[in-house]
Amino acid sequence: MCVHPKNILTPEEVRSARSLLGHDAPWVDGRTSAGDQALAAKRNEQLAQDSTQAQQLRALVLAALHRDALFFSAALPHKIFNPLFNRYSGESNFYGNHVDGAVLRSRHPDQWVRSDISCTLFLADPADYDGGELLIKEPQGERAVKLPAGDMVLYPSSTVHQVAPVTRGARIASFFWVQSMVRSTEQRQLLFDMDMDLLRLRSTIGDHADPVVGLTGTYHNLLRMWADA
Repeated sequence: MCVHPKNILTPEEVRSARSLLGHDAPWVDGRTSAGDQALAAKRNEQLAQDSTQAQQLRALVLAALHRDALFFSAALPHKIFNPLFNRYSGESNFYGNHVDGAVLRSRHPDQWVRSDISCTLFLADPADYDGGELLIKEPQGERAVKLPAGDMVLYPSSTVHQVAPVTRGARIASFFWVQSMVRSTEQRQLLFDMDMDLLRLRSTIGDHADPVVGLTGTYHNLLRMWADA
């Protein structure tokens, strides 16, 4: 299940984020947040989590997520790991194949988060850099993701993925994980597909038609059955 919510951040919010991630931003070695297996594969920079810039950017990203209906439908979030920010450029320009840790310690707030869903929110436009595709291994093959600034991608944290080397410019993004109310990827996919079909059905026959009311009840009953909130 790979979902692409568009315009999570407005152009003005992207510009604000980029201004906070300028030359004076406190970038540190990205390997500080990597597990043992990923250490050898990871070469990037990460914004210092306790910096003023990181605090402002976390608030910006979380506010944007909370207003986006597609993100909620796809993720059904229970907990969100505090958004982090990374940069791929120069010698620190890639992250090889890896799987994200199953349970991660979020610092803001201090809590453990099960990584059901991995998220990347792009803060640099594709024209700003060469390479840097997020490569996600799926049963049907490898998916390459490189989105406009302000867009994001959600995908299962259990998948093997990597960031291809950046050969020009800088790839800047926010990344974080979601612990969903629905642990199963298959159940989340079913609920998401049903929600999207319901939206299309409502636009065709209206909100109060019997089939819409019935299927809406089925959606919520399934969510009630599977959710752990």
